[in-house]
Amino acid sequence: MEFNALTAISPLDGRYRNKIEKLADYFSEYALFKYRVQVEVEYFIALSKSEINEVSALDDDQINALKDIYKSFSVEDAQRIKEIEKGINHDVKAVEYFVKEKLESLGLGANKEFVHFGLTSQDINNTSLPLSIKDFHEGTYMPVIKEIRDLIESLGNDLKQYPMLARTHGQPASPTTIGKEILVFVERLDRQLALLNAIPFSAKFGGATGNLNAHKVAYPSIDWPGFADGFLSIHLGLQRQSITTQIEHYDDLAARFDAYRRINTILVDLSRDLWTYISMDYFKQKVNAGEVGSSAMPHKVNPIDFENAEGNLGIANAVFDHLSNKLPVSRLQRDLTDSTVTRNFGVPTGHTMIAFASLKKGLGKLLINPDKLREDLESNWMVVAEAIQTVLRREAYDQPYEQLKALTRGKDSIGQADIHEFIDGLDVSAEIKEELKAITPWSYIGYAG
Repeated sequence: MEFNALTAISPLDGRYRNKIEKLADYFSEYALFKYRVQVEVEYFIALSKSEINEVSALDDDQINALKDIYKSFSVEDAQRIKEIEKGINHDVKAVEYFVKEKLESLGLGANKEFVHFGLTSQDINNTSLPLSIKDFHEGTYMPVIKEIRDLIESLGNDLKQYPMLARTHGQPASPTTIGKEILVFVERLDRQLALLNAIPFSAKFGGATGNLNAHKVAYPSIDWPGFADGFLSIHLGLQRQSITTQIEHYDDLAARFDAYRRINTILVDLSRDLWTYISMDYFKQKVNAGEVGSSAMPHKVNPIDFENAEGNLGIANAVFDHLSNKLPVSRLQRDLTDSTVTRNFGVPTGHTMIAFASLKKGLGKLLINPDKLREDLESNWMVVAEAIQTVLRREAYDQPYEQLKALTRGKDSIGQADIHEFIDGLDVSAEIKEELKAITPWSYIGYAG
């Protein structure tokens, strides 16, 4: 069967491909080859600047030509690597051979054996993958999550002055404003984004079992740990883990995935709250005249964007959870279980970005319904009982909580008249009664406004 959007097994490469096509630059097989080529080329350049006399010094033109191998890396180049891989059955070694071919074409073949010099496959993989995550994070993830964060903040600020009946355990509770409740998510996101951005982009680079054995035996006078630290920081912008096995620890990567997951969880909570406010008629949604809400019920305007976001965030979090639990665990100096798992970084990031797109769309549709907010407040005068009993406590009134409990708890309906009748029967001054009668469900909002 011919592959296209309709025949794809995964919706990431099918239904949703147009929403996340950019992620192919980071997490496709093509991208993995490109990042591996970048590491191999930059390592060769770094060796040419080292104390190894056997590697000829490179001039600026040669360095630029080498960098162009990965900067101009094409699908055809990736296909060439796949052809080499078919013959040798090793994807990283195929990248090495590809880079050597390129050196030959540039007239640098005399030094080609210093491509992949002293390295194992994981020195390439455990630098390529962090590079892809770093580029994704800085180039795609952060701009979009900041946009969503700012949309939420803007919505919250616009609605700070709209009093709303709060609900704890689903029951009427002390009033708030709908804007303040939305701004709760801004504070939560800000805290988690700060933690996320404190996690380093770390990598492993130390030979077959992490000890730089081959490097030291070939050139014992060179400070190879110092070279490796500098190579990762200067050439790749990564932080080197100094004491490793054959593979990186993956602890920082697990922390990053956990941070992404916590942010997604916050957005699940937001999606569910906004879905609920829509169902309560606190929000209307802008109508697209061409859309259909139900195949049977013509009136429906469903909160599909928040439902889509919640579903995709859930899938993303399930995979992020597996990645963060699995990757830091490897038998002895290494088993191969990380290899196939790391090829799936595009799955949770893809579902996350689909969810982000849905959230942005949903947030842009919301229209406040102040009449419904006021109606629910008017129907729940019992929520001022907390305010009244607190003022009476201030006045040392006898058992104010118990009296308000008897008046309000379990009653089907308590209106303004009931509250004012109760106040009129209190043994307090006229001034206190006036103060109590000034309390309303829409004014009793604390600092929420």
